[in-house]
Amino acid sequence: MADLSAFPITTRWPAKRPDQIQLYSATTPNGVKISIALEEIGLPYEPHLINISKNESWTPEFLSLNPNGKIPAIIDPNGPDDKPIGLFESGAILLYLAEKTGLLLPADAARRYETIQWVFFQMASVGPMFGQVGFFHKFAGREIADKRPLERYRDESRRLIGVLDGRLKGRKWVMGNDYTIADISLLGWVRNLIGFYEARELVGFDDFANVAAWLERGLARPAVQKGLTIPAKS
Repeated sequence: MADLSAFPITTRWPAKRPDQIQLYSATTPNGVKISIALEEIGLPYEPHLINISKNESWTPEFLSLNPNGKIPAIIDPNGPDDKPIGLFESGAILLYLAEKTGLLLPADAARRYETIQWVFFQMASVGPMFGQVGFFHKFAGREIADKRPLERYRDESRRLIGVLDGRLKGRKWVMGNDYTIADISLLGWVRNLIGFYEARELVGFDDFANVAAWLERGLARPAVQKGLTIPAKS
């Protein structure tokens, strides 16, 4: 049985199955990326709910694994050289899981880097912009009288959806016929933008038929449907 005692996070969220990947997350766009990937790949894992509404991601135990204080994070008891490894940042975790298993990432070097660039597109652009739209459209930011910030993030989000729409023209998935970590990285954010953030009309989402069809295909995948609910809140 794996010894995870070197990771202080396990004192607050004990591992019942320490030989499995330990996932510390919540059902946010960043969080569900990893549960979806794990479901798609089929690796056994034990999920732990990090209650961000109670600021649990800022506790010393969580910060010991992820100093950035954001979900998700993982511990893989069977990391490189058969030693446990802890990782944070969803893009890095997606890449790690794909390389660990040889799944969800093309073997061809050129297509591999092309896939990674679309993961970075989500991390550097889509996630931050969509998150700001959510803040200014649905949450506390909506009370700000000056609507220029909302308009700026709305316009930039619409531009980014257009970039993705252009990429998906004539393609089933971001990489053509290959469903990859690029799709997993983006699905939760696009879903949240028009669902949880209620910004469908704001950004004119229905103008982007390729993205809409891609989102429908992605959400129909059983692993996606299951991953969107893990870790459960109760």
